[in-house]
Amino acid sequence: MQHFESSALRREAREYFRLAWPIVIAQLSFVSMGAVDTILAGRLGAAQLAAIAVGANIFFVGFVFFSGLFMSVAPIVAQRLGARRDAAEIGEFVRGALLVALIVGLLWMLLLHAVREPVLDILGLADDTRAYASGYLRAVAFAPIPICVNFVQRNAADAHGLTRLSLVSGLCGFVVNGVLGYALMYGRFGLPQIGPAGAGYALATADCVMVFIYAAQYFRSPALRGLRIVREGPLPWRASGRQILRLGLPIAAILFAESSLFQLGGLMVAHFGSETMAAHQIALNWASLMFMIPLSVGMAATVRVGHAAGAGDAMQVALRGRVGMAIGMAFALVSAGLMFVAPRLIVGLYTNVEAVAAIAVGFLGYAAIFQIVDCLQATANGALRGIKDTRLPMAITVLAYWVIGIPLAAWLTLRTSLGPAGVWIGFIGGLTIAAIGLSARFLRQTTRAAAAQR
Repeated sequence: MQHFESSALRREAREYFRLAWPIVIAQLSFVSMGAVDTILAGRLGAAQLAAIAVGANIFFVGFVFFSGLFMSVAPIVAQRLGARRDAAEIGEFVRGALLVALIVGLLWMLLLHAVREPVLDILGLADDTRAYASGYLRAVAFAPIPICVNFVQRNAADAHGLTRLSLVSGLCGFVVNGVLGYALMYGRFGLPQIGPAGAGYALATADCVMVFIYAAQYFRSPALRGLRIVREGPLPWRASGRQILRLGLPIAAILFAESSLFQLGGLMVAHFGSETMAAHQIALNWASLMFMIPLSVGMAATVRVGHAAGAGDAMQVALRGRVGMAIGMAFALVSAGLMFVAPRLIVGLYTNVEAVAAIAVGFLGYAAIFQIVDCLQATANGALRGIKDTRLPMAITVLAYWVIGIPLAAWLTLRTSLGPAGVWIGFIGGLTIAAIGLSARFLRQTTRAAAAQR
């Protein structure tokens, strides 16, 4: 960082702020949709709440994987913009990517229908919970196609620096999901009361609304209108699909590896009783909310680094990636400091049950530590996506989470006296390895390229 002028650093930090803050709000809107569904279901009864939790977790596996797959659209478009490729040529890729999204969304929908009953049979749920969960999954199976289309629309728009579209789309989706979910789950506004299935239909409808909001902007915004998404001619879906799979499958594996680390950790904690599990969820939920900021900075890093990489400016690639990681670390220190200084205040937002609160305060101490390395790995990952470097990062991530993090958490939790704290130490261990490996990878790649360009 010392090789770059302070004015250049300040300028780049301003660009990150401009790009990232709308993404932060959009991400919080997406996360809040699930929270609203949970709150609404909880007021219906325990069986309905459990059904939403089970169904959402099954659906979430596909959501994580396919969101990673289509994250590849952002660096592909960003690099082409940086190289000043013709807008219509970029539009050819986006048109093909949209058809790929339709195909993938259809396959995901069919997969949900195929696994719904067998998976619910394996889980051995109570009859009423199983029925509610099946209804939710049947309803939410309408969401994959608009979700995948939305992934492409959003990443292509973000690559153009139009991140405020994510904000508008996310907030509208949040409102539609909440209002329609309430109406269908409780039978309000003249609509039938269908319980948890209403949450599934509401999510699918919200995603359709978000697709139409983006579609309108692809006709109105000068930058997106130049892509000429709607025009005569064949859709080059095979060429677009090959690029998306080559770059996106490793990204999908990275996101799946990280999410599985936290999901398996939750299963380990469940052995220690409901109070411990509730405390674990409180600490993890707060950390997840705070993570939205470095995740958004990482997405901005993909765009900023991608533009510079497409232009062949290795010095700017190095600068922009380093600024992104520095911003992530700065926020991590503030967030971790808050968890250390005011854990009781944070936990008080979730519960007034002292037995749960006392455990959650302890977990927040561990969450503060892993927040630091989690922020670094998220921004480093985003910067690496900007230079289309995803295969080795995938190997680093899988090694960190599946070979180190999960086994370490299992051993410490189930074989030592640490108990549930072992899960959090496992989180810290896996995320630390990932953060070191990913940041070292970016620094090595860009330092060498920048030195060659001097």
